[in-house]
Amino acid sequence: MRQMYPNKHFLLQTFCMIVALFGLCEYLIYYLVQKNCTYADLKEENVDSDIPLYEEKPVRVMVLADTHLLGSRHGHWFDKLRREWQMYRAFQTAMTLHSPDLVFVLGDITDEGLFCSKDKFEYYVKRFYSLFSVPSGTNMHVIVGNHDIGFHYGISPYLNERFVSAFNSPPVSMFSLRGNHFVLLNSMALEGDGCFLCRPAEQQITKIEQILKCSKGINYGKCDKIAKLNKFSRPILLQHFPLYRQSDMDCNEPDSAHMPVKKERFRERWECLSQESTFQLLNQLHPRLALSGHTHHGCVLPLANGEGLEITVPSFSWRNKNNPTYSLFLFTPNNYSWSRCHMPEESTVIRIYMIGAFLILAWCIYNAFVRTRRHKYKLH
Repeated sequence: MRQMYPNKHFLLQTFCMIVALFGLCEYLIYYLVQKNCTYADLKEENVDSDIPLYEEKPVRVMVLADTHLLGSRHGHWFDKLRREWQMYRAFQTAMTLHSPDLVFVLGDITDEGLFCSKDKFEYYVKRFYSLFSVPSGTNMHVIVGNHDIGFHYGISPYLNERFVSAFNSPPVSMFSLRGNHFVLLNSMALEGDGCFLCRPAEQQITKIEQILKCSKGINYGKCDKIAKLNKFSRPILLQHFPLYRQSDMDCNEPDSAHMPVKKERFRERWECLSQESTFQLLNQLHPRLALSGHTHHGCVLPLANGEGLEITVPSFSWRNKNNPTYSLFLFTPNNYSWSRCHMPEESTVIRIYMIGAFLILAWCIYNAFVRTRRHKYKLH
């Protein structure tokens, strides 16, 4: 008796449905979700009336944090593959949709950077620039985190120099674009204990303070020897640690931590900067915006001096956050706008896979049933 086998048409249809499911979950879904986010319009409420209006094109900025590229000790191969593909697709989709002028990555680039070997660190660097490659016209700036070189007392000159050389990320730096000034800090260098990192960082922050004051027109006898900025505006502060806060209890954003994590008390110098360092930074630099990462959860709070906002950006990786987000900004010297951009949730992708697999299996069973009926009908 002739045996009944699936025909080529059925096998092709099944294969196409499987490919379509993978294509949706691993590629198309990123565009479907991320296309809903755009740069927000500049708002009157954010205007700094002390700064003259300049007819400059706004600077488009994308900010993400805590990529935590997995290493050989803590990373299973499938975990690495899944999370790195997710970050790669989300980031490259963002580059296509948003075309930012600047990208900032707020620390913890690596998961095991503080104890990995030289060869493994070099492999980290290559993977990072492969996954997070940017098109021409976009500049990327990387800020160091505690997973990259360790917390304050665990940092050696070798680990610090290795990261600085690989990512061009000195402990303190400032650069300007179209009248907007960005101050990038190593949070672990703000201990104030005179260590090999801390003392030079304090001196550099003081120099930036003098440049800002002299550029604003505050002359205290030293401005004739200081190179002034072409246009003064209040700076944007970027670092890994959040400024001092007791916990995340006042954070009520869609990407904030859930209870009971929200009520866990922050330890100074571990989950956030110390009160002393926080107020010193605010008093010296008077930023209009402070951007941070580290906690893996989102948060928006007013600055302690009442002169702006702090925005904590959650982790970019599914390994740390089911609903990761990144942020888009428009900056002019006297104004800014901010958008929170959602990426696909890992739980949503898993559900789509489960539903899709069930539907494909049901379709296969139905077709097998139909073929069986037809075969029996022909026999009769």
